[in-house]
Amino acid sequence: MAEGNGFVMNEHSSGEDGKSAGLPKVDFSSFVLSLYSSVLVQLGLVEEPTTGRKEKNLELAKQTIDMMAMIKEKTAGNLDTEEENLLTNLLHELRLAYVEAKG
Repeated sequence: MAEGNGFVMNEHSSGEDGKSAGLPKVDFSSFVLSLYSSVLVQLGLVEEPTTGRKEKNLELAKQTIDMMAMIKEKTAGNLDTEEENLLTNLLHELRLAYVEAKG
């Protein structure tokens, strides 16, 4: 169990191979895809998992898209070709979807 500055974090249960049971592998691509999924919800294109409703929050969508753009800028030269292409294509798609949702 990890402890620090007023909080306690339980260790995740792991399978025999040492990976967390039931959770996807954490890597750059899964992180970016998680942000992408969040923007789709924020644009009202996908149902919010907890409510089952589609609701737009364009301000939050813009902020998340801007965070992805910052990540792209800050990781320039440090991504492999697949990661770079994924981030570039997802950002392009989200920017177009944002303009469409806003209009």
